[in-house]
Amino acid sequence: MAYNHTSDTRARAIVSLFAISFLLWLGLTGSLNNQELITGVIVALVLSLLFHKQVTIFNGLRVSWLMPFYILVYLIDFVAALIVANLDLARRVLTPSLPIRPEVVEIETGLQSDLGRLLLANTITLTPGTLSVDYDDNRLSVHWVYSPPGLNRQQVTRRIVGRFERHLSRFLC
Repeated sequence: MAYNHTSDTRARAIVSLFAISFLLWLGLTGSLNNQELITGVIVALVLSLLFHKQVTIFNGLRVSWLMPFYILVYLIDFVAALIVANLDLARRVLTPSLPIRPEVVEIETGLQSDLGRLLLANTITLTPGTLSVDYDDNRLSVHWVYSPPGLNRQQVTRRIVGRFERHLSRFLC
């Protein structure tokens, strides 16, 4: 189920698309020249007003002044998890006596927006030992290299995505 585009989210959609368009403009021009800034504001504003209904992927953003901080915390935690997962998987590959118990498990997510689910699925896939293979509504199917026996869906969800979902929910619906 996609995040609903209601009338009270229209302004948020325009602001989100404007901010992303303007940041992209700044990145592509690489200049803080006044003419470039004014042109970037005009282009981003026109694009945002014309296309906010078609570009709905950003509707799930929770725009706040703390958003950059929340994104940074998420990225730091992701990099830490990435290092730990890489070391764990390398250890399992190099030590044949360590168990490998592959299984496709189902996890539940509380994220409602398409962007939130997309980032969660990509985070899972980018972390060694897990791979997002399918999603339906609020459930993701994940191939897990080592699935401990006897875990229920809530325990699996907590182990695989608990911390990522907590961080993502601070800036995504």
